[in-house]
Amino acid sequence: MTNLQAGPIGDAIRAEEPSVITLRGVKKYFPVREGVFQQVVGHIRAVDGVSFEIGKGQTVGLVGESGCGKTTLGRCIAGLTDITEGGIYFRLSAADRIFLDEMEAIPEHQQTTEQQAKVESIERAHRIDRLKGEAWRTYRRNCQFVFQDAFSSLNPRHLVKDIVGRPLRVYKEASGADLTQRVVELLESVGLGRQHLYRYPHQFSGGQRQRISIARALALDPEFIVLDEPTSALDVSVQSQILNLLHQLQQDRGLTYLFITHDLGVVRLMSDEIVVMYVGEMMERADSQELFTSPRHPYTEALLAANPDLLEGDEEAEMRGLEGTVPDPARPPQGCRFHTRCPVATPQCGWEVDDAVAWLTDNSTALDDLGGVKRSTDFDSILRFTDSEAAARAASLLKGPTIPESMRTALVEISDDGPELRVRFDEVPRVRLQEVEPGHTTSCILHTPGLA
Repeated sequence: MTNLQAGPIGDAIRAEEPSVITLRGVKKYFPVREGVFQQVVGHIRAVDGVSFEIGKGQTVGLVGESGCGKTTLGRCIAGLTDITEGGIYFRLSAADRIFLDEMEAIPEHQQTTEQQAKVESIERAHRIDRLKGEAWRTYRRNCQFVFQDAFSSLNPRHLVKDIVGRPLRVYKEASGADLTQRVVELLESVGLGRQHLYRYPHQFSGGQRQRISIARALALDPEFIVLDEPTSALDVSVQSQILNLLHQLQQDRGLTYLFITHDLGVVRLMSDEIVVMYVGEMMERADSQELFTSPRHPYTEALLAANPDLLEGDEEAEMRGLEGTVPDPARPPQGCRFHTRCPVATPQCGWEVDDAVAWLTDNSTALDDLGGVKRSTDFDSILRFTDSEAAARAASLLKGPTIPESMRTALVEISDDGPELRVRFDEVPRVRLQEVEPGHTTSCILHTPGLA
């Protein structure tokens, strides 16, 4: 088994091999419903346009704060949750990846009949939400999931023999004495044994239950496993044992992992590549070592600063931790989604009217007299106050020295006309991922040429 490293060498290897998993613009939105008739009034953008590849034998770490969409993305990849838009592909060849990239740049009405037919053929053969019959069964057996909470993912009424052996029965791989022997072999591969066959989940420790979950995931000899925080609920000493087990299984079986975690120490130990997510979007992607030694996004730097032991020789690390709260994924910030918490935000990062309203709410009582908002765009709105004095007071605060300088610079217009206050910002596009060096991409305008 060859672990594929990010960077020029790893990219060259992957360019010649089929990827195990390819994500192309994956989105997953959950509807927000209100009222008696439960009408849809918005969407929670749990995953919003994520694209990356996982090569054979590789471990890709997926990190970010709670609520950033990591688990949702993992469930989408495993086929446990339908996606809203985009595509997830299994065993997509290098030639097909290149062809789909080329077709993405050509409007559909300009594509030839032959090109459209080839796109359709590729999607029927590799896109997991288009797979049918035996092709879908092949994917399901080759993509397994290890959940964070082993206890809730194991049926408390079933014996270990039945839990681990169920995939073998469903796929008619074994029965009778042969099934029992296969289960014993699986249990032994994860550090358990025959003596555990006829016990229930509640009779095991947390680490042992996670070993049972791993044994079940290995039953069908899968190619790819999604590991969703597999060690976060375990003691430190047990975490080390499980991580060593996962590493050894990967070496022995040639497994490919998507390792979802918020523990940067763990992801540094386990991963070849790391993908950093924030409010549904990718902020950065790089080789594991490269990400820790040369992060190119302030969010990544803040995550690392929250773990100063990981930044050797950086005496200022403890002073650069994350502040503020994660934005509402139903109304994510414009431009760069991290700009509302970013210590180095610029006027071009995407300041909008909601940011001004949030700042006024946190720093004054000026909005106590707000009667309503007339929104033209996210960057241009009229705030209606109950009287002219309240509007003038809010305008004075937005022009004052206490407002963040980058927000004040981005303000194009603050004009009060009686009880109405118009607030208008420079309109900026959504910040996109760009390659800053081979194998290293980021969505920060401070590091991407031509955007700053």
